[in-house]
Amino acid sequence: MDNLNIKHILSEEFQNLTEFALKEKKNYLTAKPFPNIALNNFFNNDFLNTILNEFPDLSKLHGSQNYNVKNEIKLSNKNYDKFPTTIKSFIDFLNSDTFLSFLQNITSIEEKLISDPQLEGGGLHEIKSGGVLKVHTDFNRHPTLDLDRRVNVLIYLNKNWKDSYGGCLELWNKNMSMCEKKISPTFNTMVIFSTTDFSNHGHPEPLNCPKDISRKSLALYYFSSGRPKSEVLSKHKKNRTFFKGRKGIKNDADEKKEYFKNFMRSFKFYQLLKNFEKKYIRRRKTDSKSK
Repeated sequence: MDNLNIKHILSEEFQNLTEFALKEKKNYLTAKPFPNIALNNFFNNDFLNTILNEFPDLSKLHGSQNYNVKNEIKLSNKNYDKFPTTIKSFIDFLNSDTFLSFLQNITSIEEKLISDPQLEGGGLHEIKSGGVLKVHTDFNRHPTLDLDRRVNVLIYLNKNWKDSYGGCLELWNKNMSMCEKKISPTFNTMVIFSTTDFSNHGHPEPLNCPKDISRKSLALYYFSSGRPKSEVLSKHKKNRTFFKGRKGIKNDADEKKEYFKNFMRSFKFYQLLKNFEKKYIRRRKTDSKSK
């Protein structure tokens, strides 16, 4: 964590992480539609203001990935070495033993939680006007570390966010018939939820904010070596996002393409091609736009 003091990162209410986690773990475990909790003002406002002020325009940051398909229109960047200093220190804290212990306590996961120095799928996320992230479940295995993905942590950085902008994080039930929880992506809101093949989430309607405003967040994911078998559907869906259409809504998510992709993902050559495309082709497109 470099020289950052925990007291300067956390708000006064959350200084005792162990005590708070033990007090709230029942609420976390019994939350619907799957274990989750949304915490407001978890971090020191002055500290998080610095994070917001340092947050770069991802369309101009080297190494950003630009997703522009029906299921997701967004920008992301996991290139830690290119991040501003305070953001790097913040990520160090979120990957520290102190924060891992907090997550272990509040989630009650038996297997030891492990942070991801590669920030696979995580890091800085930005969605601009018209952007969308259809409801989905996340990849459940780390593509290179041979670990199981267990916990998502999302930290929102959006000041003066209006309901009319949309962009709420929606948590959907197992059969995709109902959204059971909506969380506004307002400044200093942290969401924690358990990652399984049934934790359906996203913001499925296009963002309706002004062109000069974007939906900014930090995303950290945590892993373990081993997990309960009941949390996964089949090996064919491992390692990749699986988008799902909401019941009763026509032409929602592009599911057919995902079924084909999940079949293809069982072959090593497909994974090699996708890694090449992500590393060189998609990144080059984003870098050329930023020039």
